[in-house]
Amino acid sequence: MAKSHYITREGWHALDQELKYLWKVERPKVTQAVSDAAALGDRSENAEYIYGKKRLREIDRRVRFLSKRLDVLKIVDPDPRQEGRVFFGAWVKVENENEEEHIFRLVGPDEFEPARKWISIDSPVARALLGKQTDDEVTVMTPNGIVTYWILEISYQPLA
Repeated sequence: MAKSHYITREGWHALDQELKYLWKVERPKVTQAVSDAAALGDRSENAEYIYGKKRLREIDRRVRFLSKRLDVLKIVDPDPRQEGRVFFGAWVKVENENEEEHIFRLVGPDEFEPARKWISIDSPVARALLGKQTDDEVTVMTPNGIVTYWILEISYQPLA
């Protein structure tokens, strides 16, 4: 399945900041360290040189990825007409069969963070929630089996 090209404004800025940091701060620092290590002589057994070259390849790979990805991403800002329904960028408070409450935020695949309960718009849970409203019931097939959620609250501002 192809990744969605949607991202929140703050997610886009985070990726843009990472790109700028890698290009303007990290890469010049590592390039200088590699240059200094190369000046020491034999490069075949020079750990600083070998590690530095490897780190440069990692930075360049990430810079290429971010540059290409930022070009295709579409920033999605909440629309006031979305209030009361679950769409991209929403915080959704749900309750499962065990009366456990969870809060999810539907974000793009480039910014999901399970620890913060930010789930990708491409995930099964997010797909089931899309377009629903408060008091709706959604059933989701997860790796652990079928889970039913009831939507308690929807907001486009962080929920406590």
